[in-house]
Amino acid sequence: MFKNIFKEFKEFAVKGNMIDMAVGIIIGGAFGTVVNSIVRDLIMPPISLVLAKVNFANLFFVLKEGVADQGPYHSVDAATKAGAVILNIGSFLNAAISFLVVAWAVFMLVKAVNKLKTEPAPAAPKTKKCPFCATDIPRAAIKCPNCTADLPK
Repeated sequence: MFKNIFKEFKEFAVKGNMIDMAVGIIIGGAFGTVVNSIVRDLIMPPISLVLAKVNFANLFFVLKEGVADQGPYHSVDAATKAGAVILNIGSFLNAAISFLVVAWAVFMLVKAVNKLKTEPAPAAPKTKKCPFCATDIPRAAIKCPNCTADLPK
């Protein structure tokens, strides 16, 4: 019984699709590292310069005052420690902006990689037209099967 299970597992694990998937996951992890570095090290510094005074981290709305301490709260941490119920808009905005920047970076990387790819040469046609009756015939034919004409070489 265990031999059969081991044999089935071995066949499953060494199938071509499983190896392809493993390679894809490894390359995907490395690609994620590159994208994160591009966003963190190349894209975000100029954005931070432009938005130097803007900080969304503490942008929130109090839905219900805290039991331990009544507002105003100067930070999300202070509101949370006081037990206030808050709508944390700033955290959502930071996540949305990060997502858009990462998605844009991935789009630009994929676009650049696609430019590097070369298109394969089109395959030679397998048929040709008979110059006498205009029907499609095999390329290697020396006589047209439709009109029986001798074909030029």
